[in-house]
Amino acid sequence: MSAAPQVPTASQLHPDGAGTAASGSVNSGVGEVLALFRSGRALTRSEVMTSTGLSRTTVNQRLDQLLQARLIAPAGEDSPTRGRPATRFAFNAGRGVLLVADLGATGMRAAVCDLNGVIASERQQRIDITTGPDAILTLVEQEFTALLAETGNSALEVHGIGLSVPGPVDFARGAVVNPPIMTGWDGYDIRGRFAAVYDCPVQVEKDVNAMAFGEYRRNYATVSHLLMLKLGTGIGAGVVMGGQIYRGADGAAGDIGHSQLSQPDDEDQPLCRCGNIGCVEAYVGGWALMRDLQAAGRDVSSVDAAIELALSGDPVAVQITRRAGRVLGAAIAGAVSLFNPRVIVIGGQLARVEGQLFAGIREMVYRRSLPLATTRLQIVRSSLDNNAGPIGLALSVADAIFAPDAVERLIIDAA
Repeated sequence: MSAAPQVPTASQLHPDGAGTAASGSVNSGVGEVLALFRSGRALTRSEVMTSTGLSRTTVNQRLDQLLQARLIAPAGEDSPTRGRPATRFAFNAGRGVLLVADLGATGMRAAVCDLNGVIASERQQRIDITTGPDAILTLVEQEFTALLAETGNSALEVHGIGLSVPGPVDFARGAVVNPPIMTGWDGYDIRGRFAAVYDCPVQVEKDVNAMAFGEYRRNYATVSHLLMLKLGTGIGAGVVMGGQIYRGADGAAGDIGHSQLSQPDDEDQPLCRCGNIGCVEAYVGGWALMRDLQAAGRDVSSVDAAIELALSGDPVAVQITRRAGRVLGAAIAGAVSLFNPRVIVIGGQLARVEGQLFAGIREMVYRRSLPLATTRLQIVRSSLDNNAGPIGLALSVADAIFAPDAVERLIIDAA
């Protein structure tokens, strides 16, 4: 006989004690019960009782509510040692879909996901983010329509939408604020545009925050502090603290690319795209590598071409890339000392030059940070690659949709 599955307790799901089942409303605790199933396990009624401490009558009531709302569904039966087999229930990830779009400076990835954040279908195309919000978001709308047609879903089945952008985001407003590379986007009401078409919650997130959350939930859920670096045309960082995206007071947390570092061998520090001098991005960003390679006489016209040159072993490209790794490592060392993450995940185009970049990063991090902060520190390349953003968006949107208060509203609407 197989061992009984380990069921998470209410305190494990809500370590701060919030959202317990002690509320006096008729539906109190139903959101917490659903959270047990969203953890990925198929559970029996008795396992729910054990995990929550609720009575059999209350558990039966909560499960009946969730079944009626189609938030859970039967998922087979136990093999009994005696008596009737116990029915297992699981989260109904097919109850609806999520639409997500991960926008970069030069590319876009749109996807339709189930309610567990699993990508069902996706589409990609080249874009130029500087063409402005109307042109780009029209493309996103067209891709969303095509994806729903591909999967046989209607707009009424869309439970939530997530969009990520390569710039600073006021999360509460769902708008971009003074973006260095997103011409014409400042203050544009992205959320309002999609909320006018789809009757569901809409989240707008900084791209690397979405990537960080996707990596955390899919690969590093057992740690609570993670730093994500996106190395592409620009340089960005996303922070997961206590298992949640940390955005800072105004959404500006993680802007490591525009922290300033003076390099001993630089008489004239380079000008950054943001207008400041000596930013990390002005040394490490893909556009900066192109600039330095062109100045050295190398014929490169794209970030990908610069990467290929470094991978080919070109001595100038290797030298420039290793130096970039040391500059980035010095910036990361400051973040390690301040934040003390357990995992640093590095993704984006430039992560392909792992051999040259990572050596410099590790050298500076371990040289400049205290042993207490680095003894158990992991510095790894992203395993989700381009899927990190869409997955992180979908999971973040799903968490908002199925927060305890929101679940109670779903139960009431379904009644």
